Amino acid sequence: MSVIRTHPHYFKHIKVEQLKHECGVAMVRLRKPLSYYKQKYGTYTYGLDKLYLLMEKQHNRGQEGAGIGVVKLHATPGHEYVFRERALGSGAISEIFSAVGDRLHKEDLSTSDSDYVRSFVPFIGEIYMGHLRYSTTGKSGISYVHPFLRRNNWKSRNLLLCGNFNMTNVDEVFKSIIESGQHPRLYSDTIVLLEQLGYALDKENHNQYRKFRDHLPNPELTTAIEDNIDLSAVLKSASADWDGGFVICGATGSGDMFAMRDRHGIRPAFYYYDDEIVVVTSERPVIQTVFNIKRNQVSELTPGSAITVRKNGDIEIFDILGEGKNQRCSFERIYFSRGSDSDIYQERKRLGHQLIPSILKAIDNDMKNTVFSFIPNTAEVAFIGMCEQFEHELNRRKAESLHVALCDGSLTHESIDDILSQRLRVEKVAIKDIKLRTFIAEGTSRNDLAAHVYDVTYGCIKNGVDNLVVIDDSIVRGTTLRQSILSMLDRLHPRRIVIVSSSPQVRYPDYYGIDMSRMSEFIAFRAAVALLKERGMEERLKNVYQQCLIELDKPADKQINCVKMIYEPFTDAEISDKIADMLRPDHADAEIKIVYQTLEGLHAAIQSHPGDWYFSGDYPTPGGTRLVNRAYVNFYEGNVEKR
Repeated sequence: MSVIRTHPHYFKHIKVEQLKHECGVAMVRLRKPLSYYKQKYGTYTYGLDKLYLLMEKQHNRGQEGAGIGVVKLHATPGHEYVFRERALGSGAISEIFSAVGDRLHKEDLSTSDSDYVRSFVPFIGEIYMGHLRYSTTGKSGISYVHPFLRRNNWKSRNLLLCGNFNMTNVDEVFKSIIESGQHPRLYSDTIVLLEQLGYALDKENHNQYRKFRDHLPNPELTTAIEDNIDLSAVLKSASADWDGGFVICGATGSGDMFAMRDRHGIRPAFYYYDDEIVVVTSERPVIQTVFNIKRNQVSELTPGSAITVRKNGDIEIFDILGEGKNQRCSFERIYFSRGSDSDIYQERKRLGHQLIPSILKAIDNDMKNTVFSFIPNTAEVAFIGMCEQFEHELNRRKAESLHVALCDGSLTHESIDDILSQRLRVEKVAIKDIKLRTFIAEGTSRNDLAAHVYDVTYGCIKNGVDNLVVIDDSIVRGTTLRQSILSMLDRLHPRRIVIVSSSPQVRYPDYYGIDMSRMSEFIAFRAAVALLKERGMEERLKNVYQQCLIELDKPADKQINCVKMIYEPFTDAEISDKIADMLRPDHADAEIKIVYQTLEGLHAAIQSHPGDWYFSGDYPTPGGTRLVNRAYVNFYEGNVEKR
């Protein structure tokens, strides 16, 4: 095979579009004729209605844009059979379905017969695909909103694609595509996957063509090809070299559908099916709510596997990549997924449980003079768990006091009342009551406005006496703490403010679909660098840089994470104390402490999702290790725009 030669710096000048935050997917496949849903549910839009609900229930996963795709299996030739609608902004879902509704209002669905609807009415089909995009950095615009569409005049070669993913080796995959003779129109991981899957789909179509060409005339030949497309072969051929975290969803124009998950289970996927419908989403409770079914009726897609639905509605689960080591994302459970999932709810409560020893140390065991609260609302479940555990601790102390008083003869009605009256002091100390447009201001003015996004509840803190413990789900960059929250809490005049993170220190970038990619963004990293400089150990920064360069000359699967050496000289407590010092507002009066979850506490609370590379630096794939070494090189060289 001839190899296309490219200039060595060619790929350095191409900016890759990457999904920088959690995204969401939803797929619906109808297994009955449209007339069935009209008769049973009173509408031809049953599938479309369910797609809308599945997307709205996952709105938290995508506020930059959204898109839907619909495949119509029985369209008359000369009429469209693949429909797509996309929009930008936090209101994208409403905008999309309003636009689709406007088109449907032109059709009288109440009187139309099923043959007309299934052949001609737009956006009423058998396969429905929805995507929610949440990209806080990187390229944006309607051309980067899923689903992506690969067109062809043969239905079985058309491909709709969307996903929740980020590929760490997109450069290498792109090279393989152009070496095969293709010319992708954009350089993004989505387009790369679309073209790679499309190429494999073309090959499978050709294989089926060769199989039947000597036995069948057209159009029987075309029908035979469509009926026998082997999606498992397509997926195995295309995905063998993928490195990343992903859930990839696709549909062909002829009616085959699939959803595939990475071998480590980094990104989540769940499915449900019965004799009427097949559903795939990023979150379990969404399916439970929309279809009013029990938790045990929803299945998790096994890592490395794909669920496929053939043109005739048959369902199969294929092992495509083989299930690898469990690296299901812990951050998904801490923060991104909806807390209404029964397992996630309990896990977040256990995160709160695990924090008690560290919090007690931070408040000098003084529960009497401590008020507990939470910011933001997503931290509420961990807060509930924390309070439950503190109640156990308080009850233990009450029992101990009663036992001591009983033994020394000092037990009286008054002392009993005094002991039993002790309560955990829980208050709502912060209220986000306004939306300030801080983007119109700059510098000091912007920071001053940001400090007033929240208002405080005055009178619940004893000035200069009480500790104030506030739990958050994560402290990644620390910007909001320094610019607004700490200054706001200081207005209550506590003796000490203790900010508690239910997750450990975020020390390393993510390369599997979350907006954490630059080393300098992490307050834990900045704190470690500051400590190295303060203690005369700055030479270590250069040594790590040189070691990263050595590692980057090796194959990805031979590299080690050199950035770990930045943190080695320090304890977690030393870094937390430095973070508190760095985040302290200039005019704060209260003492400030930062308490993070431990790695051991994380794993005890979330046992089924051990993927902790954000905190430990132990990446689930070679591509992650390679990219963290590259990120440090970019940091050291001052390439702040590179990822």
